[in-house]
Amino acid sequence: MHGPFNRGGRRKPMGEINVVPFIDVMLVLLVIFMITAPMLTQGVQVELPQVTSEPIESQEDREPIIVSVDREGGYYLSIGGEEMNVDLEELGDRVIILLDRQPGTPVMVRGDRFVPYGEIVTLMSTLQVAGVANVGLISEPPPRD
Repeated sequence: MHGPFNRGGRRKPMGEINVVPFIDVMLVLLVIFMITAPMLTQGVQVELPQVTSEPIESQEDREPIIVSVDREGGYYLSIGGEEMNVDLEELGDRVIILLDRQPGTPVMVRGDRFVPYGEIVTLMSTLQVAGVANVGLISEPPPRD
């Protein structure tokens, strides 16, 4: 008698593994991680420490373009000691012109510490659209006690 329940016959060993359950588990884990990852980075309050850092030496001899944001949210563009008041759209256009004339000119941002974080992010986005690859942030060391 030949059949699946025949104990008298010899069964061949199965040489393959069913990987479908493993794929299902991996897809479920992928979905779980995709959903929880954004939740882990939002809503965390962080109090940043005040530290003293060494100034970075400029590797180029070019005068940097300095963009400043004052307490009231006004934007200023400083080139070689000459400072002018500009609005955000004009700032992007002027930076594009300056970088076309002298590619690789460093761009530095000076922001008042009481300026909302959103103003600085908007400025950084405008500079990115203008083609600035790297932006430096200017700060002052904490007062010595």
